[in-house]
Amino acid sequence: MLIRRETFADTDAIAAVHRSAFVTPDGGEPAEATLVTQLRADPSWIPELSMVADVDGDVVGHVLLTHATVGNHRVAALGPIGVASDVQGAGIGAALMHAVLGAADALDVPLVGLLGHLDYYPRFGFVPAADVGITPPDPEWSSHFQVRTLARYDPAITGEFRYAAPFLEL
Repeated sequence: MLIRRETFADTDAIAAVHRSAFVTPDGGEPAEATLVTQLRADPSWIPELSMVADVDGDVVGHVLLTHATVGNHRVAALGPIGVASDVQGAGIGAALMHAVLGAADALDVPLVGLLGHLDYYPRFGFVPAADVGITPPDPEWSSHFQVRTLARYDPAITGEFRYAAPFLEL
């Protein structure tokens, strides 16, 4: 498996990964696939932090980070992350997480925020956002809103986490 930056040629395969990972009851387009398309067209897009898992030339997973803010500090938002349903449980999601967090750290991103499962993300160093003085944009998210601090983290980064506009249009 190779974790690499997405290329233009990966666009359709990435959408297929998210369709496979996030099946809707009515068989329609999952919000995650639509969100990726909208984020690509948004100023929050960070091309270096949209990564795919490639197995023998096939894209089987995808993760991305986009610009977000806490106060006047630029941070990053994680999501979506998806792994094709037929290869879930094989460590692909974990490999994507490690790669994108390492790349973000190398680019001096101070912290990454996400709304996610409490049993999954802490294994990658995510903690409740409230523990570092960060609040989610929606108070109802408080129990599942988490952050991962990186090398450039500054404890002065506190306040409300603000996602890019496409996240708020879901």
